[in-house]
Amino acid sequence: MGKILVTGGAGYIGSHTVVVLLEAGYDVCIVDDLSASDGQLLNGINIITGKKPVFAKLNICDYTSFNLFCRQHAPFDGVIHFAAYKSVNESVEKPLDYYNNNLMGMINVLQMMNEYDIPRLVFSSSCSVYGQPKILPVTELEPLGSPQSPYANTKKICEDMIADVCRVSPQIHATILRYFNPIGAHPSAQIGELPTGVPNNLVPYLTQTAAGQRPFLSVFGNDYDTPDGSCIRDFIHVDDLAHAHLSALRFTPTHSPEVFNIGTGNGISVFELLHAFEEATGVKIPVRLSPRRHGDVEQVWANPNKAKKMLGWEAKYALHDALLSAWNWQKSLDSFENKLP
Repeated sequence: MGKILVTGGAGYIGSHTVVVLLEAGYDVCIVDDLSASDGQLLNGINIITGKKPVFAKLNICDYTSFNLFCRQHAPFDGVIHFAAYKSVNESVEKPLDYYNNNLMGMINVLQMMNEYDIPRLVFSSSCSVYGQPKILPVTELEPLGSPQSPYANTKKICEDMIADVCRVSPQIHATILRYFNPIGAHPSAQIGELPTGVPNNLVPYLTQTAAGQRPFLSVFGNDYDTPDGSCIRDFIHVDDLAHAHLSALRFTPTHSPEVFNIGTGNGISVFELLHAFEEATGVKIPVRLSPRRHGDVEQVWANPNKAKKMLGWEAKYALHDALLSAWNWQKSLDSFENKLP
């Protein structure tokens, strides 16, 4: 099936995608500096698939180390680029860290593609590039709005970089996936979202609160112009998202890059998600209302019809299934000791 380079493949979305690739018959090489993930997920990949992908702990911003790895393991049939800092809130506080890491990583990936003749790129982008869309559900034709955070701006700039490179390198076939909000875990509970430090994403904070590791769940803002006052998002099971990468890898765009929204098409509020978790698990969650966070968009959810039509992909899992899998993953962890920062 070919050999795929996966940057950030030891992380949350990366590990689930690596499992899908290995099960589909691909050889996989992972580079990840483990700054935002844990080597535990690599063990989970092995348990699920019975295979050990090639792995190197390195930062792709280190051109020399990254180049040496690519030279040793080339040729590659494609690269899936996940490696990036990803917290909206943290990016507001540390913008230079985000511009340095996310943009330099993208530059180096594109340089490796040119140097080692890697023909396919699947890029991990974000619905945050839309800002606050004027029309919902948002389609890929929506003009990109003003990024609400440095994180969102890095994704927008990376998309621009890819388009500029494809313009002068027609041999590169690039597909950009604009994720909405991935949640959940593999059905085996061997891999899932394992944040280092205090979670920036809603669901791992929710599951840690349910496990008694956090005293309460903070809901940031209940005065938005939405039916219940909380933000609205499109929550997609991480396994559905992983399969979208497989579909994108097998897709040859007529015009490169080609952009796809990867979501369910359903807008779910924070309070709706909280109530759905309580119904799925039977666990009551203590909540504290907190002020809005800088960089948060009020509401956004996908129109995923283009991905269904052109990639043959659509989300399969229900919200209940995604939340229950996240809870099963949390219960499988060994860290129920309230020792989290």
